[in-house]
Amino acid sequence: MVKSIKDRPLFELTLRKYEKPGELDEREIAKRICLSLGLLQPGDSRDIIIDIMLALLKASSQQRYVSSKEVENFVYSYREKNKLALSGITPSNINRQLRRIKDTGLLEKAEEGFRIREFLSLTEVFDEYFLPHVLDPMIERIRAYLSEADNLFEIGRENGEESQKNSEN
Repeated sequence: MVKSIKDRPLFELTLRKYEKPGELDEREIAKRICLSLGLLQPGDSRDIIIDIMLALLKASSQQRYVSSKEVENFVYSYREKNKLALSGITPSNINRQLRRIKDTGLLEKAEEGFRIREFLSLTEVFDEYFLPHVLDPMIERIRAYLSEADNLFEIGRENGEESQKNSEN
């Protein structure tokens, strides 16, 4: 069966809650961010996005734009230095992963390259962009579907409550 356009989501989002961060190293923090935002699946061996995030965070800490080639070079040297698998370090995969991070709203692209949105802190980007522009509209759309279901099935109406009372007597 072919899905109609209406069955395809306009945007998908996976959020995960982990324990509070303890004493984690840079890569583990980048990993938890990726896992929390659904950019990485738990147990996924294709974890190059962690090192891409790490490259972006390091560049942002210096208020520096980075090109996709610079990200690729960072990822390659970082993974080689730390004896991590070098598979998946291709320009097309780096660009695809940058696009996925950009879709969360954390990253933006300008003529100069990529940067964490406006060189803001991640907390500010999350509060000022992600919540109002990504999460809130999704929650409002879910509410609209729930409200439509309430109306369609007469859930929570006095009518339904009265028939429930009658069936109890």
